[in-house]
Amino acid sequence: MTDPVPAWYCRYGGEYFTQPPHTRDMDAEDLLERAREALTEAYAPYSEYRVGAALLTADGAVYTGCNVENANYSNSLHAEEVALGTAVSDGHRSFEAIAVASDARDGVTPCGMCRQSLAEFCDGAFEVYCDTEDGFRTYALGELLPETITPTHLGVTPGEGR
Repeated sequence: MTDPVPAWYCRYGGEYFTQPPHTRDMDAEDLLERAREALTEAYAPYSEYRVGAALLTADGAVYTGCNVENANYSNSLHAEEVALGTAVSDGHRSFEAIAVASDARDGVTPCGMCRQSLAEFCDGAFEVYCDTEDGFRTYALGELLPETITPTHLGVTPGEGR
């Protein structure tokens, strides 16, 4: 009889990890690399502007997303919301940082809608790393979205109604 494989024994990019993800160091560059990898899967036939995002959870897991365009544009999905939605659907509610990258490496930041979605789960100190030609820029979510609408504005305690 063999020992069961631990839940954190996972495969990523042809590499097996034998320690929990939160014990692996994940710095801004690592997260940006994951965002760059994610953008290669983007579906952007209309704008040809491919975006990838990598979201770091509080327990060290990383969720990636890419933009998925639609012919009517308003139904398009943004990379950040794809990563966030997948993480939330897996039960995560606490996040440390997000990295965003485009093919242009132009310092793209999350749009207002994605900023508001992140603010639902993250405080103003949440770090946002934006890929540039010569490195990256770091922002605090509160800097990108000051005076955001929060659950408390609606009289709801965060975490209720999971």
